[in-house]
Amino acid sequence: MPDAVVIGAGPNGLVAANLLADAGWSVAVLEEQPEPGGAVRHDRGVHPDFVNDLCSSFYPLAAASPVLAGLRLQDHGLRWSHAPHVLAHPLTNGRCAVLDRRIDVTADSLDAFHPGDGAAWRGLHDVWQRLQPDILDALFTPFPPVKAAARLGLRLRGAGGLRMARTMILPVRRMGEEEFGGEGGRLLLAGNALHADLAPEAAGSGGFGWLMSMLGQTFGFPVPVGGSGALVEALTRRLLSLGGTLTCGQRVSRVLVREGRAVGVRTADGDTVTARRAVLADVSVPALYGDLVEAEHLPSQLLSDLERFQWDFATFKVDWALDGPVPWQAERAARAGTVHLADGVDELTRFAAQVAMHQVPDRPFALFGQMTTSDASRSPLGTESAWAYTHVPQVVRSDAGDEGLTGAWDTKEQEVMADRVERQVERFAPGFRSVIRARRILAPPTLQALDANLYGGAINGGTTAIHQQLVFRPVPGTGRPETPVRGLFLASAGAHPGGGVHGAPGANAARAALRRNQPPGLTRLQRVLAHRDRRGEIRPSSAD
Repeated sequence: MPDAVVIGAGPNGLVAANLLADAGWSVAVLEEQPEPGGAVRHDRGVHPDFVNDLCSSFYPLAAASPVLAGLRLQDHGLRWSHAPHVLAHPLTNGRCAVLDRRIDVTADSLDAFHPGDGAAWRGLHDVWQRLQPDILDALFTPFPPVKAAARLGLRLRGAGGLRMARTMILPVRRMGEEEFGGEGGRLLLAGNALHADLAPEAAGSGGFGWLMSMLGQTFGFPVPVGGSGALVEALTRRLLSLGGTLTCGQRVSRVLVREGRAVGVRTADGDTVTARRAVLADVSVPALYGDLVEAEHLPSQLLSDLERFQWDFATFKVDWALDGPVPWQAERAARAGTVHLADGVDELTRFAAQVAMHQVPDRPFALFGQMTTSDASRSPLGTESAWAYTHVPQVVRSDAGDEGLTGAWDTKEQEVMADRVERQVERFAPGFRSVIRARRILAPPTLQALDANLYGGAINGGTTAIHQQLVFRPVPGTGRPETPVRGLFLASAGAHPGGGVHGAPGANAARAALRRNQPPGLTRLQRVLAHRDRRGEIRPSSAD
């Protein structure tokens, strides 16, 4: 009988399992899919000579995460690679804003749009450098991050106090207009904000766009060498080296609850796996409370709140094997790992408005990934492994492109939408379609089939909007990994701080489980010593 059962072998589940194993617990991880990784996997399914990431690809939050840094995955084979430029946002007139880890390069790019905008970017970066340690501490620890928030409040005084706080909650359109005279800086902020399901006019989108931009400025958007699954392979090797077990092809159908406490799980095959101390669920919030835990064990208010749970936008993705480099009209886009494709902030607003109105966008804002540019091992010399994804409504009511798309996403609709995405790329890279050797389409139902947590192609475990963040995530009055069932902990992106590959929800759940299982009467020194990791380094016994 293991001390803990972890449901799901996505990055959060594997992080949780590793931290429990570090504390000396026996851990069994059960994964529904035939391989681990969840949304962090790669294959050669587009063309045998090309490595393509199935879902996520670039990992600024992983690079910034103290959780992943503490696991020392480089000791288990993980290596990172960077494109020459972090990100580019070209326009159809050939101009291009560039984000680069060298701040001089970023600033010069923005000055080309409007003199003085480079200095404005440096000003935003100066604020980031002052606040970065406490922002990251607050982001990657359980809610409420009391100590980190207190330190952040003190630092905010030196960074403009209430005025800076106001800036962070601005819509990204307004933030860009206040900070920059030209379009370049506005494009970088707004494009990064739309990595999540935030419109340029949404409150708080400015702070999110600034955060993603500064993460890119500081850490880049790195990729695992060899494919995104290399990150999962390192997590898996580390877990197995500690004695943990991982079983794939094993779907959990029920969390077993006895006298108000989670005591194990039952699989779809009818097997029971008992947990001595805890069950940790790296599954979506509706799946946990709507399927795995019987309603009789949950408060009626929680079940009522779940009716208001909001998923983030659905995702439509196309993977390509390209015979040559992308023929960008803006040459600087050729050296960027990530390219944002929208012809200005107004086009971003138009795209977001169409999605909000349940329309399939006619000019989809696309995030385009140049994987061989980022990691030369992804395809043969002179070729490019590439992808693009865009957002579509969870529920489609009409097609802004007048091609009759209904959201059924059958084979015909998938081909129509993939062609539309390629036409969007062609606007910025004339001749793009002529270098396509092969393509693969991952429509919303396909993404969900690859990972049940990606409901309808939602990639963030629930909306990033402020009404479902912090103490409201996943439902009002929560914000922590503990659940109404003793010994059951939420370890997925549905918990604070949400989506992205950084391991924080898994780490928070593991630490909560460890705290709940501390022997009574231990002194603080004894608790600290009890959490030494296997290298003899001291780990705090609680996160704050």
